Amino acid sequence: MKYTWLLFDADETLFDFSRAEANALRWTLEQSGLEYHPEYVALYARFNQQVWKEFERGEVTSAELRTKRFKLFFDELGLQRDLPATSLQYLHYLSLGTDLLEGADKLLHDLKPQVRMALVTNGLKEVQRPRLANSSIKDCFEHIFISEELGAAKPSAAFFDTVFATLGQPARTNTLIIGDSLSSDIKGGIAYGIDTCWYNPHGHPTDLPVTYQISQLDQLPKLLQ
Repeated sequence: MKYTWLLFDADETLFDFSRAEANALRWTLEQSGLEYHPEYVALYARFNQQVWKEFERGEVTSAELRTKRFKLFFDELGLQRDLPATSLQYLHYLSLGTDLLEGADKLLHDLKPQVRMALVTNGLKEVQRPRLANSSIKDCFEHIFISEELGAAKPSAAFFDTVFATLGQPARTNTLIIGDSLSSDIKGGIAYGIDTCWYNPHGHPTDLPVTYQISQLDQLPKLLQ
């Protein structure tokens, strides 16, 4: 095995976040007595992604993120709602989304005897901890790193500093980060001097000097030999 540590992103790398997000939004709106329309999923996702980018850049806190995305969403719909209560309900439903992407379960359990693995995510602790604990991959990681608990988010060096300190300062040349996000996983890995594997199932282009690129998770093991 070429690497001694694999750092896996969670959402849209291992977990089917799109499905979890759609279900959580629908259940939240219905619980609030609002009519649900399928097109709301893309609308909310747009605002959610916008605010997460702001979080990655350090422009909003995790507390502000929780409500700002719903404020933008409800403002667009011309509605007024209790934002903290809506956020709490949404996060509860989101924490139930344990569906994995195709091949994730097999990949991790095949790799577990061969290499050490950690989960590195910018998600919120009340979502990520329950999801992982109730998933079939809960026993695959030696360490779980959640940005909210670390006080720093990918792609910042501060996030990776904490990760590497906890792992015992492994050689960066022997560490690989695998993720779907160019802005957090790949840029963060490149800036920190570790190899990167971009999970890119939709074939998007990039000018970033990624080490590897895969479109399916089952392509990863061959790259590790």
